[in-house]
Amino acid sequence: MLLPIFAIVISLALLAISADKFVDGASAVASNFGISPLLIGLTIVSFGTSAPEIMIAVMSASGDNPGIAIGNALGSNIANIALILGIASIIIPLPVASTVLRRELPLLLAAVLFSCALLLDLHLSVADGIAMLVTLMLCLVWMIYQSKSQPNDIIADEYQDHLDSESNTRSAMIITIAALVVLLISSKTLVWGAVEIARAANVSELMIGLSIIAVGTSLPELAATLACIKRQEYDLAIGNVVGSNLFNALAVLGLVAVLAPGDVDAMVRNRDAVVQVALTIALLIFCIGLRGKDGRINRFEGLAFVSAFVAYQWLLYLQEGGVS
Repeated sequence: MLLPIFAIVISLALLAISADKFVDGASAVASNFGISPLLIGLTIVSFGTSAPEIMIAVMSASGDNPGIAIGNALGSNIANIALILGIASIIIPLPVASTVLRRELPLLLAAVLFSCALLLDLHLSVADGIAMLVTLMLCLVWMIYQSKSQPNDIIADEYQDHLDSESNTRSAMIITIAALVVLLISSKTLVWGAVEIARAANVSELMIGLSIIAVGTSLPELAATLACIKRQEYDLAIGNVVGSNLFNALAVLGLVAVLAPGDVDAMVRNRDAVVQVALTIALLIFCIGLRGKDGRINRFEGLAFVSAFVAYQWLLYLQEGGVS
C-alpha cells in the first residue's frame, strides 16, 4: 500500500497548490476584464475552492468509482463546516457583517436540501444531474444579481484585497491553464490511490471519500480560513466555505449523476445527508442570528462543530467495521 499512500499524499499537495493558483489566475483574468471583486468572489473563487472535489468527481465517475465522488462531496461539506469553521471559531469568534453572505446562506441550505432530496430514492439519474446543474446555473444568476445590487458590501472589499491587479492577462491565463492541467493529473492519481487503498484495506470507496479524501481536500481551505482570520477577514473566511459547499452540493453531485448514473449506498441518505443538512442548518442559525442578535459563530458553537466532526468520523469507523 506504500505506492497508493504516496500517490494520495503527493496528489493532495498538488491539488492544494494547483487549486490556489487556479483561483489566483482566473481571478486576475476576470479582474483585468473589469469584473467586480464581489462577483469574482461569489463565482470564480467559490468554484476554485471546490475545484479539487469537482475534478475528483469527474475522474472517479468516468472511472466507474462514483462512491469516492459522492463521499467526497458530502464529506467535504461536512468537514468545511464542522472542522474548518469549527477550528477557526474556537481560535476567534467569527462575526457576520456581510448582507450578501447572510442572503447566500439560505441559498446554500436550499441547494443542500434539494440535492439531498434527489438522494431519497437511493438513485442518481441523468435527469437528477441535469436538475442540479441547472439549479447551480440559477444560483450563479442570483449571485450576479447580488454583485450588482450590493457592490459595496463589506465582503467585496475583502475579496478586492486578494486580487492580483498587477498580473497581465496573458500570464494569468497561462497560470490558469497550467493549474487546470495539474488539477486534472493530480485528481486522476488521487482517485487511483484511493481505489487501491480501499481494495487493500477492504473498506468501501464511499468511506474513503468521506474520510481521507474529504479531509484532505478540505485542508487547503483550513489554511485559507486561518489566513483570513489572521487578517480579520471574517466574512471572507465564512464566505469561502459557503461558496465551496454550494458547488459541492450541486456541481459535484450533478456531474456524478450525469457521468455515472446509478444506485447510491443507503448510508448516504440515512447518515451522511442527514449530518450535512443538520450542520448547514446550524451554520445558518449561527450566522444569521436570533432574537435580534448579530450573527456570529462563537467559541462554544465552534467547539460543538468540531465535536460533531469527531463523532461523525468515529461513527464512520464503527459502521465500517472498525471494531469487528
